[in-house]
Amino acid sequence: MAILQYDSATMTEPTENSVEAVSRPRSRSIYLLPNLLTTGALFSGFYGIVAAIDKHFAAAGIAVFVAALFDTLDGRAARATRTESAFGKEYDSLSDMVSFGLAPAIISYQWGVVRIAEYGRAWGRIGWLAAFFYCVAAALRLARFNARAATSDKRYFEGLPSPSAAAIVAAFIWFSSEWREPGLPGLVAAFGITAVAGALMVSSFGYPSFKQFNLDRRIRWAYMLLVPLFFVLVAIDPPTMLLSIFGVYAASAPLLWVGRRIRRLFRGPAHLG
Repeated sequence: MAILQYDSATMTEPTENSVEAVSRPRSRSIYLLPNLLTTGALFSGFYGIVAAIDKHFAAAGIAVFVAALFDTLDGRAARATRTESAFGKEYDSLSDMVSFGLAPAIISYQWGVVRIAEYGRAWGRIGWLAAFFYCVAAALRLARFNARAATSDKRYFEGLPSPSAAAIVAAFIWFSSEWREPGLPGLVAAFGITAVAGALMVSSFGYPSFKQFNLDRRIRWAYMLLVPLFFVLVAIDPPTMLLSIFGVYAASAPLLWVGRRIRRLFRGPAHLG
């Protein structure tokens, strides 16, 4: 039942066409678009798992980045079409768990655990635990994000976002997929990076969310140049550049925290004197 509203300036009753425009429901295709993009992210994560099982590790790493692209687009599509819903948020969270929690853990496991077990059973168990720890950390990170979404500062993420953590693991495996015999140091590095990425997800470090970036506002030319520069650098050597970019982002918050601690230590004696 449509509610009739009167214009305060003219005090005229709305026409039949205007009432129909108000009461006409939105097309279902608009509501389906964000969920279809989320399904694309879920499919990419699933494909990454299957590719890792089939020993196609470069394709598995690429699949995680495709999932991250879909994950970025689904939220923006929902906000642009004003079709955000509780169902979409829950579906997106479940998709993130598969694409950025389970998929990177299995990719890391498939790439390294079988090889590292050749150096001893203890090494195999360490690799297994590192992959599982990452998976648990991703689940905890997503649960904390959902629980604090209403009260958290939108400008920052508490802990490393799961897509960024997945990007680090996937980029390293993609980068390392060309190593026929990575050796014990390369295998330890892979599981070390996986474990550290998991630890940063459940940490309390603040990471910029870049959500305050508004395309409707005027953007400086310097910022506009960063976009093509990013694609040019990635095109030169995708796994190396992606690993470097997301690695710097992951390390930025801990390094800033250490820098603030050091400044406080130097300021303390000065204030006492």
